[in-house]
Amino acid sequence: MHEKSIELLNRAVADELAAVHQYMFFHFHLDDQGYDLLSGLFKRTAIQEMGHVEILAERILFLKGEVIMKASGDVAPVHDVDKMLDIARKMEEESARSYNLWANECSANADAVTKKIFEQLVGDEEGHFDQYDVELDKVTKFGDRYLALQSIERSKNLAASSAPVE
Repeated sequence: MHEKSIELLNRAVADELAAVHQYMFFHFHLDDQGYDLLSGLFKRTAIQEMGHVEILAERILFLKGEVIMKASGDVAPVHDVDKMLDIARKMEEESARSYNLWANECSANADAVTKKIFEQLVGDEEGHFDQYDVELDKVTKFGDRYLALQSIERSKNLAASSAPVE
């Protein structure tokens, strides 16, 4: 009865897992470069995406389906900050678009609860899109100066935390 909902939920699980992997890759590399603000943004978003996987999986199991834990794509080995943010924006925009369509499909198949889950995810994904869009605007506007400020701030914090207490 709910085969289509289970199929769509598993597609969403795959996309969310791909996002988790990609965003953690970005987090690791940005952290390594000392870009704490951007690194933290990707880490927090990855954790939120993991929460989405949990919500989706719980619904699949409720519908007596099997959760397929396979990411929809491989991690893109991108190291350029502008490209990272652009990729993230595109991923979030595509997720919001897909979830909107899938909410409508679930509605047409008389599955109001799954429809509601997809609608809630649309709001989350649009919020993520906005965060990445704002950061990309900052990087575009201020360039290396914006990134340098993040790196300098980390150095100051590290120096302050290792200073001897008097």
